[in-house]
Amino acid sequence: MARAEQRVGRSTTLEGFAVLLVAIRREPWIFMWSTLGSVLFGALTVADAWVLGWSTDHAVLPAFRHGEIRPGLLWAVVALFVGVALLRAVGIVARRLGAGIMQYRMQAHYRRAVTRQYLSLPLEWHQRHPTGQLLSNANSDVEAAWAPIAPLPMAVGTAAMMIIAIVQMLLADLVMAVVGLLVFPAVVVANLAYQRLASPLMTRAQALRAEVSEIAHESFDGAMVVKTLGRESEETARFAAGACELRDVNIRAGRIRAAFDPVLAALPNIGVLAVLAVGVGRVLHGQTAAGDVVTIAYLLTVVAFPIRSFGWLLGEFPRSVVGFRRVQHVLDATGEMEFGEGQLPAEEPGAWLEVDRLTYSYEPEQAVLAGLSFSVAPGSTVAVVGATASGKSTLTTLLTRLVDPDGGAIRIDGVDLRELRKGGLAEAVAVVPQTAFLFDDTVRGNVALGADVSDEEVWEALRVAQADGFVAALPHGLDTRLGERGTSLSGGQRQRISLARALVRRPRLLILDDATSAVDPEVEARILAGLRRAGGGTTLVVVAYRKATIALADEVVLLADGRIVDRGPHQELLVSNPDYARLVNAYEQDAEPVSESPGERR
Repeated sequence: MARAEQRVGRSTTLEGFAVLLVAIRREPWIFMWSTLGSVLFGALTVADAWVLGWSTDHAVLPAFRHGEIRPGLLWAVVALFVGVALLRAVGIVARRLGAGIMQYRMQAHYRRAVTRQYLSLPLEWHQRHPTGQLLSNANSDVEAAWAPIAPLPMAVGTAAMMIIAIVQMLLADLVMAVVGLLVFPAVVVANLAYQRLASPLMTRAQALRAEVSEIAHESFDGAMVVKTLGRESEETARFAAGACELRDVNIRAGRIRAAFDPVLAALPNIGVLAVLAVGVGRVLHGQTAAGDVVTIAYLLTVVAFPIRSFGWLLGEFPRSVVGFRRVQHVLDATGEMEFGEGQLPAEEPGAWLEVDRLTYSYEPEQAVLAGLSFSVAPGSTVAVVGATASGKSTLTTLLTRLVDPDGGAIRIDGVDLRELRKGGLAEAVAVVPQTAFLFDDTVRGNVALGADVSDEEVWEALRVAQADGFVAALPHGLDTRLGERGTSLSGGQRQRISLARALVRRPRLLILDDATSAVDPEVEARILAGLRRAGGGTTLVVVAYRKATIALADEVVLLADGRIVDRGPHQELLVSNPDYARLVNAYEQDAEPVSESPGERR
């Protein structure tokens, strides 16, 4: 058991230094600058001991013996103390500034790295990890990982100070130096005990931070559900339970830290008392000088500062190691999509879409799509129809390559999506999901979303999406901010802004996943007619439920249990396939009208 505990302490300490080595390798010059400042501070602090000893022997004691002090000697003592103090201040500034810059640069670098990794990992990876955990990885875990950088230069610099002080102690009096240095084994034992007790608590605390963040995120994201069902008190209690557990774990860790720091501070003072006790006897027996006793006692107090600085550094290691592990778990995650060098032709108005024996499953042996094969000619419109859980939305996910299929292929103009260069698919394909997501930005920002388009092009996209009327009625038009997730708009208005975002990019293949479900049939008819007129040959794939929408398609693909069970023109399927007719008519009968005019706002 004892050996296992020692291994835990050593492991955390070694991992902590390994984490710091990563930072040193990335920012060597800033680390060198801050360390030199710390070394300067340490050397000048030790120099204080020499100045104090020299002043005692050459100024203070002679003044007691002769009753006077020479003015030149007095000025020399003052100049020495002032010079040492000024140079030490320079060292403090260099040390703190360098440590701060290094710490914040490492945090910024790893936040960017984590975010890049999030964006590169496939959608299925995100579906397995709660949003609160991802937020915690990018925020509190990154901060925890690089917290030891703040005391690092000071600890390294004061190590030089400690070495210089120990050498001076040994040169002054070997016996008293050995007595004073007995504190170091006690420091090692105290650190091992601290690491063993604190590491499990720090691990739990970081995990709880992610859990609390996830609870808060769910409560805020589901605010409408929480309020309409009157579950405010239950959600508050759920959050309070996680927050209280995190509080308790942090308090337990804080108690251990509160005991560790005073022990480190007390050990050098005990050493000073031992040195004074031994030194008095040696002075009385003429074995050493009083100045040497003063020098060694002061140097031991100087050594106390490096010990405390190492204590601050080691005290951050448990949390730092846990945070770095959690961040590295994200950076080491596999599943990043591979891209080829292929490129789609930009001059063609419509894309040729080919789905070839497509299969996909979320769970092994539970295929969501099984052997799908169909093609869509350039400029034509295909409606994908099916009952709930037939695989329609999964198909749109695969068409936009948010995930890769288990088998088969999707080709655009004969090019497999997996062979396209990174970003090549987004230049030719746009998707409008059923749940429209808007950013806390202006109308212009939400439609353009970084694309180099003019206001005229934005307005044209809004006109086709039947959104120009209510946008023109907004207080600041295109410059009106829509709030987080576009909460200032109705559901239908958000869908139309989302549609305009796709249209302004003039895609060669446009995929609508029930993208007009929140608008009334009259508005939907105008939108679809506008798409026909303004499409310019764009190939259109529509996941649809309404009969009016399906009727506008050149061909209908009917899905059931992840397979194509029939296909053909809408009118022919109504006559030839009773299941299709029953499904489409059921949607038409069950659909509830949505009262919304083009200028309506919530």
